[in-house]
Amino acid sequence: MTESEEKNARDFSARPAKEQQEFIENTWCEHCMKENLGLTDPNEYEQGGTVYIEGKCRQCSNIVLTELTEEEF
Repeated sequence: MTESEEKNARDFSARPAKEQQEFIENTWCEHCMKENLGLTDPNEYEQGGTVYIEGKCRQCSNIVLTELTEEEF
């Protein structure tokens, strides 16, 4: 695994509570093909210079992945 592929853990709980809630509620599940179902077990990491929040869909438990853009920081 190259350095750009390595996942570098970040502390999701260090974000303000309101921001955490927005990321947990504003989701898109590829499996359910629905938005805003929410996610559980949020895990934040950086990979290849991009920040991601990953968790499980509240409805189907499949992985939900959110790529954070500049306006979301």
